[in-house]
Amino acid sequence: MRWEQKVQFASLSDVGFRRRNNQDSHTAVLSPDAETFQTRGHLFIVADGMGGHAVGELASQIAVETIPHVYFKNRTDDIPAALHAAILDANTAVHEKGSQNLDFNRMGTTAVALVLGPKGAVVGHVGDSRLYRIRREQIDQLTFDHSLEWELIRHGRMKPNDQSLPEIKHVITRSIGPEAEVEPEVEGPIPVWANDTFLLCSDGLTGLVKDAEIGAIAKHLPPVEACRLLVNLANQRGGSDNITVIIAQVGPLPEGAAPQPDEVPAEDSESDPFAWLWMGGLWASVLTFGLGVVYSMLQEVERSRGIVLSTLSLIAFTLILVFWRRHARSRIADTPTPSVSTVLSKAYRTASAKLTVDLLAALAKSESHMKQSAITEQWSLDTTAQNTASAAATNALDKKQWTVALNEFSKSIDLLMIAWQRHRKLVAARDAEAKEKEANEKAAKNGK
Repeated sequence: MRWEQKVQFASLSDVGFRRRNNQDSHTAVLSPDAETFQTRGHLFIVADGMGGHAVGELASQIAVETIPHVYFKNRTDDIPAALHAAILDANTAVHEKGSQNLDFNRMGTTAVALVLGPKGAVVGHVGDSRLYRIRREQIDQLTFDHSLEWELIRHGRMKPNDQSLPEIKHVITRSIGPEAEVEPEVEGPIPVWANDTFLLCSDGLTGLVKDAEIGAIAKHLPPVEACRLLVNLANQRGGSDNITVIIAQVGPLPEGAAPQPDEVPAEDSESDPFAWLWMGGLWASVLTFGLGVVYSMLQEVERSRGIVLSTLSLIAFTLILVFWRRHARSRIADTPTPSVSTVLSKAYRTASAKLTVDLLAALAKSESHMKQSAITEQWSLDTTAQNTASAAATNALDKKQWTVALNEFSKSIDLLMIAWQRHRKLVAARDAEAKEKEANEKAAKNGK
């Protein structure tokens, strides 16, 4: 990656619909100049605090403050080593804070950190906050969840598609703070291509939004709009946890610059290097069969030779075709092909990032349900703007302009979510006022 490749990024953190406090923290530190970029690159961090109330919030805040401070002060030229050391220092800081007060005992946080530097991407993480890369039409999870569920899958005691029990799904096997020592997982540098998109998030997003949906939205919307739609979808589907997202899109190579070896997209891994041999064999057998037919049309002696030649060439054609199909099937079985539903490959997940009609239909359904609730519950909604966006989305769908439709659905859903959030606060205030009034009446009655 080059300093001249500008990184467009956005972030958003939301408390969700079920929690009172936002225990997530995040930060992004871009290198101010080319010299700093060459030694440290750009740093992005998401942390998900644990421990309840202000404890988890404090733990995640300490992590996102300590990691950048230590990382940028480190003098080593080894970026992975510097990131590893920074995460260790964050663990020490959180652990020491937890040891000072019984209320903070065993406070902890997850953390995922991404460095985009001159040699590529370096990722360090502890816990189940994730880093994804969206490249071309595919989304890849570049971190392994430090959770009981993933450890059971890794050791063959669970299958990736098995339904997890709640007591297993949310058990973290590694986190920053509870113990005096922790082992961060640091990987890279990983080659970065022009137009790669990286997404860091807490499990408040991934628990409710599928990888394929994350990939398609992050790929086809600008970072700001993508962050808003992803958070809105998580909330619309329950908002059971805090939700934090950072999206960073790598810009194109500088004009006229020759790409470095790790910046050149590899050839399609699905192409078969032996395909020309198979095709050559098939064509040879077809030509031989044709020659046999010609021989069979000649004199008696040549006719028998022609029949033999045609028969042998037909057998050869059949054998080549059978072995070719077998070879193709074995290649498909050995290749983790992205699909709309997530698959597990080498303990990391891969899915399609294609913008599908199914995803747009799901967004249309979500929009319709929210609009009906807005009418029934009388939300304070900017109806004109929402109707305009909704009509534009429907029109784009009819014209098969999928990206335009996604953008318009994003606007419509955002307007509906703003109205919903406003309505929820209003209802909460009314409920609180009613409870206070009831309590005052009880107190007055008891006083008599």
